[in-house]
Amino acid sequence: MNVLLLIMDACQAGALEASSPCLTPNFDRLARRGMRMNRAYCPSPTCSPSRGSLMTGLLPHNHGVLEVEHGRDADQCVLRTDKSHWAQSLSAAGYTTGYFGKWHIERSHQLEEFGWQHHRVKGASHHAGLGAGVEPSAQNVDLDPALTRYHRGPQGYNDILHYGVTDVHVSERYPAFTIDNTLSFLNEHGDSTWCATASFSEPNEALVVSREMFEKYDVDTLPLPPNLRDTYEDRPNLYSRQREIAAELTDDEWRMARACYFGRISEIDGQFGRLEEWLEESGQLDETLVVVTADHGRYVGAHGFDAHNFGPFEEIYRIPMLIAGPGVGKGQESDSLVGLHDLGPTILEKCGAGALDVPDSCSFASVLEDPDKRPRKALFAENHGTRFSLTQRILWQDTWKFVFNGFDFDELYDLENDPFEMTNLIGFPGHQQRADDMMQSIWKTIRETGDRALNETHYFSMRMGRVGPGSD
Repeated sequence: MNVLLLIMDACQAGALEASSPCLTPNFDRLARRGMRMNRAYCPSPTCSPSRGSLMTGLLPHNHGVLEVEHGRDADQCVLRTDKSHWAQSLSAAGYTTGYFGKWHIERSHQLEEFGWQHHRVKGASHHAGLGAGVEPSAQNVDLDPALTRYHRGPQGYNDILHYGVTDVHVSERYPAFTIDNTLSFLNEHGDSTWCATASFSEPNEALVVSREMFEKYDVDTLPLPPNLRDTYEDRPNLYSRQREIAAELTDDEWRMARACYFGRISEIDGQFGRLEEWLEESGQLDETLVVVTADHGRYVGAHGFDAHNFGPFEEIYRIPMLIAGPGVGKGQESDSLVGLHDLGPTILEKCGAGALDVPDSCSFASVLEDPDKRPRKALFAENHGTRFSLTQRILWQDTWKFVFNGFDFDELYDLENDPFEMTNLIGFPGHQQRADDMMQSIWKTIRETGDRALNETHYFSMRMGRVGPGSD
């Protein structure tokens, strides 16, 4: 079968759910003819590590990209080429592969080394194969001053654009350019067996949206996150410090930000419709595995945060994952725990193109046929910080979530009864054994996946865990 993969940047899972005010008719149609993975998570809440995991099936400590590549020296953001990449396996199996849009994993932009034969990625001078037109400038848009907000201060920080409305249609901005390149690839190679990836910087970055899309939303009636005014009385102090960055935003400004955020997702939805139209017109819709997902989520007001690099909360770890195509149940939902890094092994199994021999991920192809299947009992994620170093390891078991914090005290959440993560149960009587057991499970994953940095922390100044790495 063919494979079409669409990757958004910083799209939280909730934005694509039925209860969301976000307008996504094309994604909704995809979900109706396929399966929605309700408990899909990214392995890291930061672009480069998470995207590296998507490509390799490995956790960041194994593929080598721990932070955003543009914030590090060149020798500190190297995606390891001695590891297998699933696009390489597809190429070896006779697939024609193409990758277009945002890469943001490593700096060489030599995507052919990672299995992508044809590529044109954002900001790169080197590209292979097809490329349509002149790359549009992300900054070349006029904004309506009445509908625009900048983050200003503290003293010494540059002003940065938070949200804004422009009369420049999405067809003249980067999302359409990415789809133009993807369609050029499909028009050229659509008669072969192919895998195409369309990758976006949106809805992340500055929340700039076209007036046409912005006006589809009634800003005044948009609901605010229930945890917007989280007090953090029982959480690490870092979260209170992070919340101060956006503390001056009013409810109306948060609604504006959310309208622009949802509008950007709606613009991507419209561009995705162009790909679906090509599949229908070419007669390849029923023989193509279509996947829509994101590298991580974004807060957009949840817990009083924006962006995505800090905290362990569901809004930045839980991601959308919609899958349709041959052998996928139609109109179904699954609550199975799956990771973004599981997607490569799953695609390879569905395509009969071998497997990734890695310890960190597993295929969930069986779930796509039967949503009640459970390929794993628990799911693990990690955060190495983003220029401000911090250590977090996160474990989901059923509806429980444990957060090991190497910089402050830990967190334990009951997601079934506390879905917005407002109460940290770590110090509550009756939960200590569960917390110890989940920390032991984290150490087990650390040992099994070869995370040496944490596994070798017996030194007296590093004994930060509830139980240590030698516990069984």
